[in-house]
Amino acid sequence: MTHIFSFSEFWPLYLLFSLVVAGILLTSLRAFHGKPEEISIRKAAISALNWFGLALLFNVFLYFLTYWHLSHRPDLAAALGGTADSLARRTALEFLSGYLLEKSLAVDNLFVFIVIFQFFSIPKENQFRVLFYGLFGALVLRAIFIAMGSVMMEIDWVVVMFGVFLIYQGISVLRGKEPEIHPENNRLLKLLRRFIPLTPKLDGQKFFTRLDGKLMATPLFLALIFVEFTDIMFAFDSVPAIFGLTKEPLVVFTSNIFAVIDLRALYFLLLAFIGRFHYLGVGLSFVLVFIGLKMALFDVVLDYHIPTEVSLIVVLGLIVGSITLSLMKPPKAPEQEA
Repeated sequence: MTHIFSFSEFWPLYLLFSLVVAGILLTSLRAFHGKPEEISIRKAAISALNWFGLALLFNVFLYFLTYWHLSHRPDLAAALGGTADSLARRTALEFLSGYLLEKSLAVDNLFVFIVIFQFFSIPKENQFRVLFYGLFGALVLRAIFIAMGSVMMEIDWVVVMFGVFLIYQGISVLRGKEPEIHPENNRLLKLLRRFIPLTPKLDGQKFFTRLDGKLMATPLFLALIFVEFTDIMFAFDSVPAIFGLTKEPLVVFTSNIFAVIDLRALYFLLLAFIGRFHYLGVGLSFVLVFIGLKMALFDVVLDYHIPTEVSLIVVLGLIVGSITLSLMKPPKAPEQEA
């Protein structure tokens, strides 16, 4: 398949983007190093808005970069079946669609993070450190999954398989069969306890501590492992889903990074509004079914490409609609349900 920004040709751009993101994250860690702090709603909101603004600015940059590149490569634009302007507009819309999709799917991760931190009794002032290092691991794992997906999505039967998988996942969520993580019964925790010396006591922000001269992992380290494990589980949904919207590797990679990078801020915002968006899961399940049908039925069987504008409207409409419905019909209090 022909790509606008193939990795072999534009690897310096991929590398530069990764280095800039890593630099920003390291600067953030240095600012909070040695300062355990509970992030306020105001700080979390400002951080989330800043990253959202950066994502929109990058989207504009991506449009002009695509337009400039294809203006100098009319042969490539012809091979892709469009003009420099139409393909640049399509690429920008694909980035926006992928960003909104990945951002919404990432909300599921945050609810699980709350369960993890509650189980391991991680104070709010130490949760930032776990989320930060978990974010680094998530970015690396997403990059690996995307690299594998960009190769596998060249095969039609793989596209159909992932499409059917997304439809199954969406229907499972609608039927209330979404997989949950219960740390107390998890095999991963039992495996860690078997091979790694553990202590139930926290030691500040340390992942490891020494007790009687023996190096032992603290609950902070266990929480970090579970955060990484959670992201791997959810990546099996999110990465195929975004490939259902675009096959452009740069769009998939950058939209994933922007969607995941401010999960820390979204987490602390979610703590303040937990339970408000109770219909969001229903909206996301319909999104997964729509993208699954797009991949398995329209793209391969019918050989019909649903316009990017239509995909964006459907994804945005389902997400905004489920959030609006959640606010209009708040969940019943326990005494009302009784």
